[in-house]
Amino acid sequence: MSDIWESIRNDFPILNRRFNGNRLIYLDNAATTQIPEYVLDGLMEFYKNSNANVHRGVYALSEEATDRYEKARETVRSFIGANRPEEILFVRGSTEGLNLIASSLGKYLFNGKKGGIITTIMEHHSNIVPWQFLQESGAELIFADIHDDGTLDYSFLDMIDENTKIVTVTGTSNVLGVIPDIKKIARKVHDAGAYLVVDGAQLVPHKEVNVNDLECDFLVFSGHKMVAPTGIGVVWGKYDLLEKIPPYMGGGDMIKEVHKYNATWNDLPQKFEAGTTNIAGAIALEKAIQYLKKIGMNKIEEREHTLTKMGMEIFDRMKNVTLYGPHENRASLFSFNIGRAHAHDVASIFDSLGIAIRAGHHCAQPLMERYNVTAMARASLYFYNSEEDVAMIEKGIEKVKQVFRT
Repeated sequence: MSDIWESIRNDFPILNRRFNGNRLIYLDNAATTQIPEYVLDGLMEFYKNSNANVHRGVYALSEEATDRYEKARETVRSFIGANRPEEILFVRGSTEGLNLIASSLGKYLFNGKKGGIITTIMEHHSNIVPWQFLQESGAELIFADIHDDGTLDYSFLDMIDENTKIVTVTGTSNVLGVIPDIKKIARKVHDAGAYLVVDGAQLVPHKEVNVNDLECDFLVFSGHKMVAPTGIGVVWGKYDLLEKIPPYMGGGDMIKEVHKYNATWNDLPQKFEAGTTNIAGAIALEKAIQYLKKIGMNKIEEREHTLTKMGMEIFDRMKNVTLYGPHENRASLFSFNIGRAHAHDVASIFDSLGIAIRAGHHCAQPLMERYNVTAMARASLYFYNSEEDVAMIEKGIEKVKQVFRT
């Protein structure tokens, strides 16, 4: 490993921990990434020096907190290439973001009217269940299939017509590592007069993203998957759309006036930020973005490509191991099964070596049903992982094979 990546690893104190007498090999980054000291220090500095509620106080400390909160919004805007800061909504994470969009956009589009919503079989539950709720309002939920190698079957584009209201798709599958062609989908969606929602939870942390280049209408992502703390995430939406759709929650900062039987809404973005938001989380997300930009998103993407190639070489030579997802053009994660061993047993044996991987249905049960499995093991990488970390995947697989004699 080069000196620059070794130095970066030193920014993450938790990577020095040991479990079962072994150095921690953290390979559950698709679930939650670790946090560098730069972000932790920024979070504590805010609490020590600037902690106050925002937008509501006329005293100096509140105004300082408000300025920092809005500066964080501008940092996010710049990071994803949005046109204006009012298009950036702070939420708890991608799940809340998708629920917000489904609820508000759903009320705007359906409200007793019928129409189609197209999603894919490989979506995270967060990009399925909120849309299921809209079936009560007249929406028809349609699932695009995948090919056996995990790649998206684009024949679903032929189903998009004047009845289609929303198409929602992951920017990167959290199970298969598939990276759909969002621009290809966007053109067909917009030709039909529909709206495109992108779940960017596994996309934004790993490569440079510009919402205008993606040509989508909404994008969500989570801070805890990009070296920020849990409890902070982002919804980006086109300004004109956010103006049209109704608010998601009521109370607090989202109102202009409240009377006994009616209320009027605040301007964007406060219209969608009811109550006291995660102010410190927004500050920490800004620090995380600063940290990622200092490394360079292109360098992060290149680093992960190198590690992913190394991981693919391991799986290519492994016998009696099923790797799910495409061989080419995949993100830096590997979902797999080993013989007849249950994924939970696989994860436990990996853990005995100090290797932290995820096992289960990965909040993608329809995809598990598509492959006729109950669970998969998953090793997911981030830029701070080392070549030695990746090599330990092979050691873990070999130990599983020894235990199960497979």
